[in-house]
Amino acid sequence: MISHPLLLAGIGAAAAQDVIIEPQQETVIKEYVKKQPLASVKIPGVELNIGSPLPDTVELHEVPNVKYRYVVVDNRTVLVDPSTRKIIKVYD
Repeated sequence: MISHPLLLAGIGAAAAQDVIIEPQQETVIKEYVKKQPLASVKIPGVELNIGSPLPDTVELHEVPNVKYRYVVVDNRTVLVDPSTRKIIKVYD
């Protein structure tokens, strides 16, 4: 019985990492980001990995009709879940 809550916590953590973006949304995001270029920012100490949280000091920018936000860090576009501020996708 003790291992059961740990198992559930593990599943939740794994599911949070695997955000699936539908191809249609992916296209909308890429086209919008191309048309709305942002200045690249530097965030010392933050690695651009899926699941890495961004500090509150980083301004996230809206993509119309998409629940995620984006920012450009070290010349790479980063898609972020605004509710957790965690990186869900890094575009090169």
